[in-house]
Amino acid sequence: MADPATVRTDARRHHDPRVRGFASDNYAGTHPEILAAIALANGGHQIAYGEDEYTGHLQRVMHSHFGPTAEAFPVFNGTGANVVSLQAMADRWGAVICAETAHINVDEGGAPERVGGLKLLTVPTPDGKLTPELIDRQAYGWDDEHRAMPQVVSITQNTELGTVYTPDEIRAICDHAHGHGMKVHLDGARIANAAASLDVPMRTFTNTVGVDVLSFGGTKNGAIFGEAVVVLNPDAVRAMKHLRKLSMQLASKMRFVSVQLEALLAGDLWLRNARHANSMARRLAEGVRTVDGVEILHPVQANAVFARLPHEVSERLQKRFRFYFWDEAAGDVRWMCSFDTTEDDVDAFVLALKEEMAG
Repeated sequence: MADPATVRTDARRHHDPRVRGFASDNYAGTHPEILAAIALANGGHQIAYGEDEYTGHLQRVMHSHFGPTAEAFPVFNGTGANVVSLQAMADRWGAVICAETAHINVDEGGAPERVGGLKLLTVPTPDGKLTPELIDRQAYGWDDEHRAMPQVVSITQNTELGTVYTPDEIRAICDHAHGHGMKVHLDGARIANAAASLDVPMRTFTNTVGVDVLSFGGTKNGAIFGEAVVVLNPDAVRAMKHLRKLSMQLASKMRFVSVQLEALLAGDLWLRNARHANSMARRLAEGVRTVDGVEILHPVQANAVFARLPHEVSERLQKRFRFYFWDEAAGDVRWMCSFDTTEDDVDAFVLALKEEMAG
């Protein structure tokens, strides 16, 4: 056992703040304006569990982006937002149609199915995007008691492959889903990046075109933690408050979640951060395109670059910069840019890539 006299109790820095990589926008720290907002919300007592002034004001901020019927339910994380959303939209016997690459299918540890109790009906897509025709591969059997009933279509904006739906594409999905009596959920973990890419307000491809419920992401756009379920169509959900609590997503000190989202959305911080991250991804893609032997796999429409290069080169490069394989067998990798990625970061990475390819 350590001698208590030798254990330091003061906070200290345990990392080099100059080091940044391209593994995930979750690796980034917190934007200084959000840290300042948290400090502003601190001190004194505020009513717990969402009765505080900051959560109340967040509702008005959400109205400015998504209209007067929008209601936000702050939660801890993106998986929680998705599970709560989908539970509120479907019956116990219901199913959710999604892309095979969707985060709810690939990266949430089975939470929508194991915690939410929902069946996911997946569809292969070439670019991460669903279409009415692709949805129809799973949109059948509503009266078949042997099959989970398709009740929700879940799309991701932007997608896990870095592609972005146009408003017209989402409208077509919503019209098609609603025509079948299904509801539409949008996983917006990177919704700000999509809006920046399209150069339109977020409402243009959400409530305006028929999306019923939105998982709004803050963490990947500069927050410490915290997302929100945003109910755009009140008729599409049931018992949201109860499901949030049941899913262990009700924060007692909710003001510290809400004030982060308020700091992002009350002004233009959400858009500044997203535009910068997208810009760095474009710079990265432009640099990579000059390197022989490296193939960019998908259109670079947000803050992600997907590429294919020799496996051994990636392994050497990973010793200099953090990033992940997307499909290790094929040699596919993913490079993510964040609100704090700099031009020097990108240029240093491209130079290192050239060196490793030459080596």
